[in-house]
Amino acid sequence: MAAPAQTTPLAAPAPDPESERSPAPAAPGQVPVHEHITDALKAPAFIRLSGSVVLARFETMKVYAALGAVRTLLESGRIVPGQTLVDSSSGIYALALAMACHRYGLRCHIVASTTVDATMRAQLEVLGATVDQMPPSQSLRLDQERRVRHVRELLRRRPDCHWMRQYHDGVHYAGYREFAALAGAALPAGALTVVGSVGTGSSTGGLTQALRATGRPVRLVGVQPFGSVTFGSEGFSDPDAIIAGIGSSIPFGNVRHELYDTLHWLDFRHAMAGAVQLLREHAVFAGLSTGAAHLVARWEAERASAGTTHLVLGADTGHRYTERVFARHTEAQDPRGLRPRRIEDLAELAPPWSVMEWAGRAAPPGARATVPLGSAR
Repeated sequence: MAAPAQTTPLAAPAPDPESERSPAPAAPGQVPVHEHITDALKAPAFIRLSGSVVLARFETMKVYAALGAVRTLLESGRIVPGQTLVDSSSGIYALALAMACHRYGLRCHIVASTTVDATMRAQLEVLGATVDQMPPSQSLRLDQERRVRHVRELLRRRPDCHWMRQYHDGVHYAGYREFAALAGAALPAGALTVVGSVGTGSSTGGLTQALRATGRPVRLVGVQPFGSVTFGSEGFSDPDAIIAGIGSSIPFGNVRHELYDTLHWLDFRHAMAGAVQLLREHAVFAGLSTGAAHLVARWEAERASAGTTHLVLGADTGHRYTERVFARHTEAQDPRGLRPRRIEDLAELAPPWSVMEWAGRAAPPGARATVPLGSAR
């Protein structure tokens, strides 16, 4: 029997002297000591993925939304210390709101999606939140409708609670002004393209509004799953989209459609390809929505004018996608062979990946929210 062939291991790349050099020690007072964990969690790490693409990597990006909203509501007197704040969430916002309540001496009641796992639920409960979780569902619409219905019933029984309404109350934009200041300081001057998955709309919209207010030219590229009403893809079915935490089966008042310049629609397998590649090539373990935005940003950057920086929003880590995405990494498509289909009208929309110049147009008919944005609860 022949001896097995010997394989030569790949040589490790030569270290870059600049990157290997130890940084100079920080002067006293330069490294902050935080008074609460939310101050540490909300700050992103900026990671260069290529010459013109930078990832803003968060552990929980919605800490900005929750902290900014709660602080604004307290300062305006709309809520008071000790009051119970309630909202519906697929997980990321739930944890952010529970931590904001912990910081400001408030109670928290979460109506949780079927996608909230045992790890997330345990954190919420230890933080003192009451958690009502919806039964398993393969329908994003059914899961969201159940949660909203449950919140309304809870408010009928507990009128003293304040409904945060992350889907509709514009107060959730406030916290992203701080993130915009950090991004403006971290990134080079000049044209900027923000690439982010669109859920409630607060992160992409809040960041872009704040950056544009400084006079900087900012192009906003939104990413959506198929099956979402937000940008008109509700006529398609992608059962796996329920785990993505982006898109919606119901209209969201916080999505300000006029802010968006370009829209990409991706199916689950394309988002998975982006997430697996991000871990494989850059050692960044991030969620499915980040994977989708990463794939889109790569394609956009290849076609952009020289000098344009692309900022990818990485909303959370990949832990809740371990089994559904990363354990199946051998099934992931090679992103290098993936390209979108260019369309000019929603009537041309088709899976698995389409792109259209949105150009600030109004919300599609199915995405027009009827909930008053100024409602107090």
